[in-house]
Amino acid sequence: MSEEILINVTPQETRVAVMQLGVVQDLHIERGSSRGIVSNVYLGKVKRVLPGMQSAFIDIGLERSAFLHVADIWENNADPKPIERVLHEGQSLLVQVMKEPIGSKGARLSTQLSIAGRVLVYLPQETHVGVSQRIESEEQREALRAKLHAILPAEHKGGYIIRTVAEAEAEPDFVADVAYLDKLWFALQTAAKTASAPQLLYQELDISLRVLRDFVTHATTCIQVDSRATYQKMVEFAQAYTPGATDKLEHYPGVRPLFDLHGVEEEIERALSKRVDLKSGGYLIIDQTEALTTVDVNTGGYVGLRNFDDTIFKTNLEATQVIARQLRLRNLGGIIICDFIDMDNQEHRDAVLEEFKKALARDHTRITVNGFSALGLVEMTRKRTRDSLAHLLCESCPTCKGRGEVKTAQTVCYEILREIVREARQFNAREYRILGSQQVIDLFLDEESQALAQLSDFIAKPISLQVETMYNQEQYDVILM
Repeated sequence: MSEEILINVTPQETRVAVMQLGVVQDLHIERGSSRGIVSNVYLGKVKRVLPGMQSAFIDIGLERSAFLHVADIWENNADPKPIERVLHEGQSLLVQVMKEPIGSKGARLSTQLSIAGRVLVYLPQETHVGVSQRIESEEQREALRAKLHAILPAEHKGGYIIRTVAEAEAEPDFVADVAYLDKLWFALQTAAKTASAPQLLYQELDISLRVLRDFVTHATTCIQVDSRATYQKMVEFAQAYTPGATDKLEHYPGVRPLFDLHGVEEEIERALSKRVDLKSGGYLIIDQTEALTTVDVNTGGYVGLRNFDDTIFKTNLEATQVIARQLRLRNLGGIIICDFIDMDNQEHRDAVLEEFKKALARDHTRITVNGFSALGLVEMTRKRTRDSLAHLLCESCPTCKGRGEVKTAQTVCYEILREIVREARQFNAREYRILGSQQVIDLFLDEESQALAQLSDFIAKPISLQVETMYNQEQYDVILM
């Protein structure tokens, strides 16, 4: 299926949307103030070794120390050692970021380095040549290995992973990638010799250039960029490293914003909503929490044409495609629980699971899917390497503090009444004035007026009311006059 890539550039951020048949399939956002650090290589300093957790905290120059587990420490022998015998405090260490800092967690590190090119990934500490798992034909895998070995000098050190895109590439592309990666590795080694920890030694390409390296496939027909400077930079990079993509690059000079023209802005807004409507009339409810994400499928207004089982089956089938797309759009990772509508027919369950796995196969991120559990839930994991779209673009509501709900006006009224009783027992004020939102004050003047009068009689002091238009429903103050 052909696809189109749209790139919207502003001085503050770059946004990339991958489109198929006019529908957004994937979305990436990179901000200049918080550029991603996955794949960056640092000379770090060991701050603390934790034998009980078999891990260490490494200072790489960020606000929070990064995390290194013993399983992510590369060793050139098969005899693993406890972390306290490998690392010590103050030690300098060459590390690479595997996962972005997410929430309160620091970045996840590895000492096994890898540098990505367009068709190859260079592994300087390894000796073997691997092939992307997406290339399933064993004959094709062996042919690609042979093609790479044929161009490598006998004295060449290091291993490689052959990327999926290499299937359609010729020998000169392999030669160019090997030369490019050798140059990067030499520069990194040279920088490491004179660096003092903590220091950045190698920075991953920015999102606009990663599009050319990682996103462009044989199905890509067009790459539209709305910034002339970024377009020129991408053309120069493409001519040097991805010549096949040069003719696909287009500068978009239109007056109407590129994302508005293709409906991407609306799609971003919808991707921030908990509810996702299905074309059939059903809908999804997506809840993201710290521990996991839940997706609930509902029939909604869809009544079907034949029978109830058929209605459920068709709703679940449609949901598989939409869930897979929403996971990519929202960049949801970690544990994900999908609650499809209960199906009694085993054939229907098998068909839904198979369709779900096919839809998820388009994802570039590693995914594992378990079958239906005893409770009828599909449990899955999606590798989390960066913040989700919601965490990137949003923050917890200051009114509800992330609960997703606010106290009712009546609840706030009763809190205020209790507060006045507490104040009256401690202070001998002449009058008590309630400052609150319009909704709360209106309730005191109407349904709760009797309760307010009774309290005034009980404390033998007048109570006055004042609307504060800037207060949210939960905010209030009790002023002692």
